[in-house]
Amino acid sequence: MSSPTAIPYLLGAFGPTIGAIVVRIHRAIRRQPAPARTVRLRPSPRLFWILPMLALTSATVLAGALLAPVLGGPAVGLAGGQALIATVGGPVPFIISMLVAGPLAEEPGWRGTAYPRMRASMGRIQAALLLGVIWAAWHVPLFFIPGTVQAGLGLISWGGLAFMVSVIPMALLTGYAYERAGVAASIAVHFAGNATLALLTVDSPITQAFIAAVQVIVAIPLLVLRRDRRADRPVHADPQPRQAVTGSSPQTSRTQG
Repeated sequence: MSSPTAIPYLLGAFGPTIGAIVVRIHRAIRRQPAPARTVRLRPSPRLFWILPMLALTSATVLAGALLAPVLGGPAVGLAGGQALIATVGGPVPFIISMLVAGPLAEEPGWRGTAYPRMRASMGRIQAALLLGVIWAAWHVPLFFIPGTVQAGLGLISWGGLAFMVSVIPMALLTGYAYERAGVAASIAVHFAGNATLALLTVDSPITQAFIAAVQVIVAIPLLVLRRDRRADRPVHADPQPRQAVTGSSPQTSRTQG
């Protein structure tokens, strides 16, 4: 990627997180509370869900990639992934690049900010699907930036279509992860999906379709069966102040008002 396109790419890549920071600064200035469906990032037993969600996401990618050859898709292997790791300088730079380019750049905005606001007016599946469509559309400019994976696929191609569609199942998984353990879990899911795809060098539309199908089969039941804990339920203000004693005295009424 050339330097003239690198700067717009980086600004766009971190757009969701930059937007999240702006929203939170605005909320702090106006002293507005966090949305009721926000899962706060703090030490709690919820964080133990991060590792299972990371493993589950990698497993969905691996399962889809292994199923594809059974029905005519290309076989996958680790040779391309090993070459990629060597190209970027080893496992540590690979992990850092996979963590920053996508998960850290996007999840605080998509799941950490947009998702809980959408959940205020719709169910978790509807919110995840709608955000998935928005997320997919957000990737469209990447198809016109030379050097990106998307530009290599081409927007008007089976590969480009498969990529756009595959974003939606990932939105379902990251949405469920956010409900379980907040933005840290959605970052883990995003990272696991991207890293496993890169290690297996998944670029076939058939393989992408199988992976998307597996992720939908896994994510939908998880979202349907998910139940809000008491701490997760939004608190609704009582529209009418309650009086402790019916027919209270005028003085008591004034103090309650």
